[in-house]
Amino acid sequence: MSDRTAQGSARRGSAAWALVITSVAGFMAALDNLVVTTALPSIRKDLGGALDDLEWTVSAYTLTFAVLLMFGAALGDRFGRRRLFMAGLAVFTGASAAAAMAPGIGSLIAARAVQGVGAAVMMPLTLTLLTAAVPAAKRGTMYGIWGAVNGLAVASGPLIGGSLTEHVSWHWIFWLNVPLGLVTLPLARLRLAESHGAGAALDVPGTLLASGGLFGIVYGLVRGPADGWTDAVVLTALSLGAALLAGFVHHGIHNKNPMLPMRLFRSRAFSGINAASLLMFVGMFGSIFLLSQYMQGVLGYSPTEAGLRMLPWTGMPMLVAPVAGILSDRVGGRPVVAAGLLLQAVGLGYMAVVATADASYVAQLPALIISGVGMALYFAPAANLVMSSVRPQEQGIASGANNALREVGGALGIAVMSSIFSAQGGYESAQSFVDGLRPALLTGSAVVALAAVAALVIPARRNTARLAAGDGRTPASGPAAAAEAPAMETPATASRTTTPQTTALESTAR
Repeated sequence: MSDRTAQGSARRGSAAWALVITSVAGFMAALDNLVVTTALPSIRKDLGGALDDLEWTVSAYTLTFAVLLMFGAALGDRFGRRRLFMAGLAVFTGASAAAAMAPGIGSLIAARAVQGVGAAVMMPLTLTLLTAAVPAAKRGTMYGIWGAVNGLAVASGPLIGGSLTEHVSWHWIFWLNVPLGLVTLPLARLRLAESHGAGAALDVPGTLLASGGLFGIVYGLVRGPADGWTDAVVLTALSLGAALLAGFVHHGIHNKNPMLPMRLFRSRAFSGINAASLLMFVGMFGSIFLLSQYMQGVLGYSPTEAGLRMLPWTGMPMLVAPVAGILSDRVGGRPVVAAGLLLQAVGLGYMAVVATADASYVAQLPALIISGVGMALYFAPAANLVMSSVRPQEQGIASGANNALREVGGALGIAVMSSIFSAQGGYESAQSFVDGLRPALLTGSAVVALAAVAALVIPARRNTARLAAGDGRTPASGPAAAAEAPAMETPATASRTTTPQTTALESTAR
């Protein structure tokens, strides 16, 4: 089938098909962040390995995913987003099968690393492909559904992993991806339209600086709690990573065609939503990591029972996020995101107060519901704000940068909150665990509250009536408005040649 035929198929029901395909792919990539955590005891029993080996079954995926996200987005912009999306999905699916059949702990770690490579190419392109297929007026709703699926995947990883491990086998946490991938691949070929970015040459120096810097930071954060923050390797990794990222920022400012133009951060919308995303994942990932252990190790629930009792939190995005997308279309993304982050902070703080060695589920339920509503209100408008804060040809890089910051935030959250937990408590007794859990959750609550403050930096929504009419004019004109934030173009103007100095840029959600 020719590209022209494929694009014709994509146009028939493209929005619905793009939503299904990108949501399934996003679910697969997001799920594998935490799905393996509740299966570690069974994996160790079957494959052996020391504690460090088991930790790497989690961090190998996180590392490769985080450090290659922006490179994957750049490849898609250069060589075709649909083409690279399919390549990443194929790699992820094959690596999942390899992980399920791993004969030893070393081969499992290697397969998990390859999974991360596939996810890094696939995940940032899901939003750009969805954006290309959906009219601007309906993007909030579609992002709401996409956000609900991805939010559910992140938060329900321990439930799905625990249930499959307890009732079937740990191998099925990886086999689950294979049929999903095999079905999604031909659908992507037939139902997604091809698109490209600006067409500039690949930024190899920028890619090396970003990948090396993120690897050093994430590696240091992952190893810090186990090896100690004063360990020479940890300090070297963090220092070198920070230096490389500083070089990446310098490169992005002074290079003619950088992978991530630093001028994007002049936009309050782009800077605000990325800061909020980073801080949100610091608090959320660290909290889920500890609360899953609390419910099993302290309250005595099985992995499945613990996951089911967390459903008021983890399942809430499926109910609320589509509504959040509709709200963001009507009132703008900023108030919805800020309200969601504030509710998430309140929920974590509430949980810290009620957590005891024998806490009843009824006492925990309000905190879980509040946190779930907050997380749901964040996910959909956040995606909309990211994609609407840049021009269409830069959406792949913007998505990759935002996802990379989320992954780094998750690693940072687990590292920081685990360190606080270890300093204040431990695994010696139920009370000792609670003594460490409470200050960690309070820290997570404070960090997410800061994320709400960062969201308020995002400019208020502007009048988009003329944009919806397609007259090609920005709702707010003038040099000051244009310099504040580059924004998305309408279909009528998206084909124009643009430069970093272009000021006539259209906005879909401010």
